Amino acid sequence: MREDLPYTATLEVRDRCLCLHVQRAARALARRFDEALRPFGLTNGQFSLLMSLNRPEPPRISDLVDLLAMDRTTLTAALKPLTRRGLVVMKPDEKDARSRRLLLSAEGEAVLAQALPVWRATHEDVDAMLASPDKVEHLRQDLNAISRTGADGA
Repeated sequence: MREDLPYTATLEVRDRCLCLHVQRAARALARRFDEALRPFGLTNGQFSLLMSLNRPEPPRISDLVDLLAMDRTTLTAALKPLTRRGLVVMKPDEKDARSRRLLLSAEGEAVLAQALPVWRATHEDVDAMLASPDKVEHLRQDLNAISRTGADGA
């Protein structure tokens, strides 16, 4: 073992690394919500994507990139199974023929309406698991602050 890479460094990273802890928590949350949403044929990511379309004005793909923290190519790929399933409809933008607007179909709205109470109940369970339930909103704000700074720290 190298002197400049002692086992204590491994323990330090295990105990201190926010990235590691957030990744582990994200995977655990994803599994929990995936399981809860499985009866509706949705993953947690698909639920979030569908919910992001539930708005008065149908969004363009570019409108969703920041909200979902996905690049355009990944977002387009994520939309394909939802479109094939008939939950999402793409239509040309009336103001810009180069753009497409994304709409929930009637079936997409129905699936979301059925899944929402389960999502809420699952969220209540997760919020109750936290050591300081009264600080849940602060946790969300802190995570959002990290998200806004981006990968480059700017």
